[in-house]
Amino acid sequence: MMNKSITQPLPTPIPQSQKTVYPILFAISFAHLLNDTMQAVIASIYPMLKVNFHLSFSQIGLVTLCYQLTASMLQPFIGLYTDKNPKPYSIVAGMAFSLVGIVSLAWANSFGLVLIAVALIGIGSSIFHPESSRIAHLSSGGKRGFAQSFFQLGGNSGSALGPLLAALIVAPLGQHGIMWFAVAAILGGLLAFNIGKWYKGSVLPKTTKTASSANPLIGRNKVVFSLVILLVLIFSKYVYLAGMTSYYTFFLMNKFGLGIQDAQIQLFIFSSAVAIGTLAGGPLGDRFGRKYVIWISILGAAPFTMLLPYANLFWTTILSVCIGLIISSAFSAIVVYAQELVPGKVGLIGGLFFGLSFGMGGLGSALLGSLADQTSIIYVFQLCAFLPLIGIITSLLPKLKNA
Repeated sequence: MMNKSITQPLPTPIPQSQKTVYPILFAISFAHLLNDTMQAVIASIYPMLKVNFHLSFSQIGLVTLCYQLTASMLQPFIGLYTDKNPKPYSIVAGMAFSLVGIVSLAWANSFGLVLIAVALIGIGSSIFHPESSRIAHLSSGGKRGFAQSFFQLGGNSGSALGPLLAALIVAPLGQHGIMWFAVAAILGGLLAFNIGKWYKGSVLPKTTKTASSANPLIGRNKVVFSLVILLVLIFSKYVYLAGMTSYYTFFLMNKFGLGIQDAQIQLFIFSSAVAIGTLAGGPLGDRFGRKYVIWISILGAAPFTMLLPYANLFWTTILSVCIGLIISSAFSAIVVYAQELVPGKVGLIGGLFFGLSFGMGGLGSALLGSLADQTSIIYVFQLCAFLPLIGIITSLLPKLKNA
């Protein structure tokens, strides 16, 4: 009975899905770490870019918007295409775009070139995520929540590592120090090539037509309604996270007078908590139900987000860890819940939700930057504190079998 429930949403039959292929899962997670480390350097060097190019908070928001729009708009289309035409080596191409973007960012001498560079990194990310999410799914052996969490752990670990490396490398060396992150792109490309060989040789020849595009147990209209609810939850989660990743360092520098390196270390602490919370969310969803994890993760962060703007430095650090641990556990549960709503469309769902997470974050960052220019960075954090309350709409989601 277990094997039957595991294989229904997957391309059939795939013998490798009978058990978790840990080497591939580890490899794709580490590739995700390298990819997101390169992405994280963008937000980490905002204080440096602000000084070097005399940028306003609105322009900082535009940098985030430019990167995250390119990282989001292409993903659903790439996922939809690769559902029908799997491309095992597409993640190699994604790493190549990121490599060009990193080199360009290291040598950019104008605001326009900065925007082009971050756009290239965004394109690389949009190519990487849909197919790598599918590879994590195919190597899961039915442990979908665990596999998605472990895959996402790599990404969040990279997001946490980026600010730390920026503090240790870019801050003392200056903008040209970003070149060191090209090593991550080259290593990621080599790793992606070997993952692609496994996918092409072991999995791809055995795939057949995908399953139905809607869950037959609840009907197409309910599926569409549920996807809309999930996207609203993604909005609340990622606009808040965009505020943290883009402006948390400025908040700390403004309120507590921290230097750039100390503020980046605080961002690293928050990002590390996000990584740990991500790993916990998937297995908890497998065990207790994904709907409950989504509910607790988003709504449960609200008390901590509301206290954060008024706390001293010590409690700000503690509260940021609590927020990171709680709010990050939702994403894997949301993605796997959506995949079970729309079985057989792993690439589309992965691209849609990874893409929307970037897009919502980018739009939110631009709006929050503009608001910070008009008011203050502290007011922005006071306003964003209410976003997790949107998590109450999780009650509208249907209860799925195994979800």
